[in-house]
Amino acid sequence: MGFQVFAGSASKKLSSRVSEILGRDLGRVQLTTFSDGEIRVRFDETVRGKDIFIIQSTSNPADRNLMELMIMTDALRRASSKSVTAIIPYFGYSRQDRKAEPRVAITAKLVANLLTTSGIDRVVTMNLHAGQIQGFFDIPVDNLYSSPILIPHLRNNGYGGEDCVVVSPDAGGTIVARAYAKILKSSLAMIDKRRSEPGVIESMRVVGDVKGKRAILIDDMIDTAGTLVSAADALMANGAKEVISVATHGIFSGPAIERLNNSCITKIYITDTIDNSNNMEISDKIDSCSVAEIIAVAIKNIDNHTSLHNLFPISE
Repeated sequence: MGFQVFAGSASKKLSSRVSEILGRDLGRVQLTTFSDGEIRVRFDETVRGKDIFIIQSTSNPADRNLMELMIMTDALRRASSKSVTAIIPYFGYSRQDRKAEPRVAITAKLVANLLTTSGIDRVVTMNLHAGQIQGFFDIPVDNLYSSPILIPHLRNNGYGGEDCVVVSPDAGGTIVARAYAKILKSSLAMIDKRRSEPGVIESMRVVGDVKGKRAILIDDMIDTAGTLVSAADALMANGAKEVISVATHGIFSGPAIERLNNSCITKIYITDTIDNSNNMEISDKIDSCSVAEIIAVAIKNIDNHTSLHNLFPISE
């Protein structure tokens, strides 16, 4: 019966790019709300016996986009679809993946349970904040990476080689930074952050030689950009001649854009896992690369029951 791709409200532009690569039209679906704000979903074409792919990031507003994804899945199940694969380019609530302090929720696990209960058969996501979140699901999860898109983009813009240093913003990101540094043939450094209390950074120490080099700060996401800007200032204070930022997910909440525009960071490279069209209009520092081709290949391989190993060219 074949497969069909549908777009959620949060990922319409990305979904359109994916459908163009696949050479087929997006499925027709009405996503509306009742007067009290409840979400209403109606599919305008038959899905009976089909393998369905929904592309929907659970970014801001996370609650609404997550609920919309689950309601779409419920509607598809009740319409006798063969399977439902959720393509979630940005997986919201991923930062709460453990009990770091008493009396807090593990929302990444809660969301995994909700998605599975709604009827989703498989999840495809990108650059999870913590890789172990894959283990929170009892269904197949494919955690893809943006590096096959971002690394060539960096090279095309002249970054790489001995005059560059790849910098991890913390110890946890060193593995990813090392992979980037190896491919770009650049050196590696790290920011050692000391916190006086949760959410408050007391000091930042640069571990590694950055003097006279162009620093490439690598992270999975940029939220309010406070820590990122502080890290960039520390790198410049230690002699770096330029600082750029590379991240998969541009969340850019609160004062992020203002902070980045006023910072020493010369360029911010992100992907379109989150739609940042509006932010790019007010900041010429932001440069977005599309992950549509990676997602399209993943859909083709899943539909053909073939491996996704070709989407993992480097180990992160």
